[in-house]
Amino acid sequence: MACLHLMDLQLTNKVVLITGGAKGIGAAISRGVAREGAVPVIVDRDASAAEQLQAELQNSGARSYSITTELAVAANCSHAVDETVRLAGRLDALINNAGVNDRIGLQHGSPEQYVASLQRNLLHCYNVAHFALPSLKQARGCIVNVGSKTALTGQGGTSGYASSKGAILALTREWAVELLPYAIRVNAVVPAEVMTPLYRQWLDTFPQPEAKLKDIIGRIPLGKRMTTPEEIAAMVLFLISPQAGHITGQHIFVDGGYTHLDRALT
Repeated sequence: MACLHLMDLQLTNKVVLITGGAKGIGAAISRGVAREGAVPVIVDRDASAAEQLQAELQNSGARSYSITTELAVAANCSHAVDETVRLAGRLDALINNAGVNDRIGLQHGSPEQYVASLQRNLLHCYNVAHFALPSLKQARGCIVNVGSKTALTGQGGTSGYASSKGAILALTREWAVELLPYAIRVNAVVPAEVMTPLYRQWLDTFPQPEAKLKDIIGRIPLGKRMTTPEEIAAMVLFLISPQAGHITGQHIFVDGGYTHLDRALT
């Protein structure tokens, strides 16, 4: 009988900076990183949530750090990277996860609000990656960007968020090319419908939130259920591991077939 072996992701003691790492998908990634024996550095503007998660991870025996900052300011992105290296001694992987579907649309928005949305959802991805690059070069590390199906499907009323996520997908391939000489892999994970605190907040803007949720779930081909944050985290962990050592420049959809399968299925 063939022997079955668990996949070793070989992440022990790797230092992983996760932006927006205290809640939702980011928290699931932080917990997953810790479970694999790596060192999550939780970067989030919510000090309470970040400290609470860090305490949870430390109580489980994991080494972890938290940095509270507002990444919409470029100098704060530099600070987050510097603090990561100071606290943890190195940086092996960057997860650009921070963002919010802030509903800044073409009709219900202004040029100033649009620029602010880009600061919340896009510019920090470039800035953190820029400042992290010397450490990533030294570690021959990797970057995973968390995108959104809105970049491909549209949603309506969310120009800032959708265009930010579209740019993130473009940057994923651009950086994958630019960083080839340094063996730095760059990939994107693209979720569709994932239940997070922010998603719940969005649902609650509808007159009948549970009816809206039922309608959405009915349109998800695989299993008629939402993707879990842990399923997104599992793909991120795989992509930053040596097991994914020949994968770069990819947009990987973890969405139960929501974005691409035939609409006749729903």
